[in-house]
Amino acid sequence: MNNNFSDDFLIKGNFSIKKSSTEYKGKLTKEEGVQLLIQEKEKLRQLQEKLYADGSKSLLVVLQAMDAAGKDSLIEHVFGGVNPQGCNVTSFKTPSSREYSHDFLWRHYLALPQKGMIGIFNRSHYESVLVCKVHPEYNLSEKTWKSVKDFDKKFWENRYESIRNFEKHLSQNGTTIIKIFLNVSKEEQKKRLLDRINEQEKNWKFSAADLPERALFDQYMECYETAINETSKDETPWYVIPADNKWFARLSAIQIIIDTLEKMDLNFPELSEEDKAGLDDAKKQLENQ
Repeated sequence: MNNNFSDDFLIKGNFSIKKSSTEYKGKLTKEEGVQLLIQEKEKLRQLQEKLYADGSKSLLVVLQAMDAAGKDSLIEHVFGGVNPQGCNVTSFKTPSSREYSHDFLWRHYLALPQKGMIGIFNRSHYESVLVCKVHPEYNLSEKTWKSVKDFDKKFWENRYESIRNFEKHLSQNGTTIIKIFLNVSKEEQKKRLLDRINEQEKNWKFSAADLPERALFDQYMECYETAINETSKDETPWYVIPADNKWFARLSAIQIIIDTLEKMDLNFPELSEEDKAGLDDAKKQLENQ
């Protein structure tokens, strides 16, 4: 591909949400983008097979976005062609009472991909510095804190540090991490929410709870900006993808994932001379049957 979305959307230096485009689509038409996605899906399928066969590394794709930004459909369209045995998707909702009885990272450890696998987090440990920062009272459910007054600057600094250490540990132990923020505009979000109401087949996607959160859109953008600046590191980078055009967001994401897998130095296992000789024997036996 002529476009290099891995470089275009990689966060380098200080990130400003206000300066980040939501509608950029390069010089591609939608039709070109859809055709390119089909081609890229075959590349991803082949690389996922190599990752599985190699068995020494894993890939974690973290997806974060506001409601209606297209996370679910991106997962469907980008990963729809890979072997489901080599890919796991985990959607993180409100923590259960059991999950609240542990530290905020515990449930995410349980969902990590094993070696040879691709893991996809649909929302993630970042909710603890996003929704829980917009609604700090949610943290009280952890039962460690007595008052919202406990959630001061030092508290949030500790959360970012915990996340950085968590991701650094994973990256040092065989898990490559890609973090993608689908950057949708408030205007496009409004359009998509209205579509969910106006189109009967999409009614099930609409939740009245989306509206109070939409009213806090600007606060969420501030939290995203801070979280990305605090946690985008060379070994665990953030990519901010313009998401007003779903087809473009999907194409950008798949190229970033493909580029990352290609840099992981994956190899199909090589057989020993003894095993190769065993193959020759097996071949002769089958041919003589």
